[in-house]
Amino acid sequence: MRKLLSSLICVFAMAGLVVAGEVTLLKFNKDKKEVTVKDGDAEKTYKITDKTKFVGVDKDGTTKDISYDDAVKGLSNPKAEGRLKFDVTVKDGEITEAKVKARKGK
Repeated sequence: MRKLLSSLICVFAMAGLVVAGEVTLLKFNKDKKEVTVKDGDAEKTYKITDKTKFVGVDKDGTTKDISYDDAVKGLSNPKAEGRLKFDVTVKDGEITEAKVKARKGK
C-alpha cells in the first residue's frame, strides 16, 4: 500500500511540473524571445528557447514541424495579436512545445 501511495504522489508531482493548454497570443517580443499569452483570465509571459518545438496541425490532425523562423512570422504578425489561439506545453516558465493550426501554403 505504501508503494502504491508513494508512486501516486510521484505521478501527481511530475504532472504539476508540465502544464499544457490552449492560450491566446497577446504580444510577442522577438528580441527577448518572450510570448505574452492569455490563459483563461490570467496573462502569462513565457520564454522561447532553442529547445522549443513548433508544430503545425492541419484539419485532418496531421502534424508537421515548423521552423523557428516560420513560427516567428506568425507570432509577430500584428493581426495575430488577440486572435491567434494555440496549444502550449510549458515547463519552468519556458515553452517546450507549441501547436498551431496550420494553413495550406500558396
